[in-house]
Amino acid sequence: MAEDSEVECDRYATLLKDHPLDIACIGIGENGHLAFNEPPVADFNDPRLVKVVELDLASRQQQVHDGCFKEIESVPQKAMTLTLPAILSATFIFCMVPGPTKEGAVKKTLEGPITTDCPASILKKHEKATLFLDQDSAKGISDLRV
Repeated sequence: MAEDSEVECDRYATLLKDHPLDIACIGIGENGHLAFNEPPVADFNDPRLVKVVELDLASRQQQVHDGCFKEIESVPQKAMTLTLPAILSATFIFCMVPGPTKEGAVKKTLEGPITTDCPASILKKHEKATLFLDQDSAKGISDLRV
């Protein structure tokens, strides 16, 4: 909605530099994205804190599944997002991941390698990241620690 998306990204990044994140409350997308850092173009070493990204079809469809939009045509093709370094800069990360459509992404996050094919996998590197799962999203996990 900003008149100039790049100016807005810079403004928000300045706020983040001046007021570092204590807690990041996030979720994992159906395709393993964090915020709108889409696989496989997510960048674990992104130099920016906030940027404009193209949303892939899977993320746009998830917006419809989640009830944010009635039809795919209404979902924007671009969004502003915190980058992965911005999220990982938080002292604590609380990640809520409910629902059966997230089962595959949760499995890749916890049991797969750290890769931009599943951006959420980077959470394994954060000392104080906590994942909150429900029975549906945790179904495929072989070694679940409570």
